[in-house]
Amino acid sequence: MKNIFFTLLASFFILSCTAQDKQPATVKTLTPTAFKQKELNRKAMLVDVRTPEEFSEGHLDGAVNSDFRSGAFAKEIQTWNKDKTYYLYCASGNRSGKAAELMKEAGFKHIYNIGAYQELKEAGIPHEKATKQ
Repeated sequence: MKNIFFTLLASFFILSCTAQDKQPATVKTLTPTAFKQKELNRKAMLVDVRTPEEFSEGHLDGAVNSDFRSGAFAKEIQTWNKDKTYYLYCASGNRSGKAAELMKEAGFKHIYNIGAYQELKEAGIPHEKATKQ
């Protein structure tokens, strides 16, 4: 009887640990102020999902551009590391929200929608000004 109890207990423990590993990722939303407090490292990627034209008008320092509307984003994420942390933004937070959901469905684990470029800029997050004249 004692052996049956311990076998059941061990099985329950193993199954509960396995279930925790398979929990779906969630997309987290950060305010500009909360994002400003984050320290980005090599395991993080800042992604501007606006069009190349919007990106050239100004973007956050260190951001890479991956155009959500053109379909480039959907193709590019196929080569990205799913264990990295990704911070996504766009003009209003709408495209970055959709892009974040796409990443979630693709199995990415650490996804943040940080919202609108203008609000991030106004919060004092370092940015590069327009490259066009």
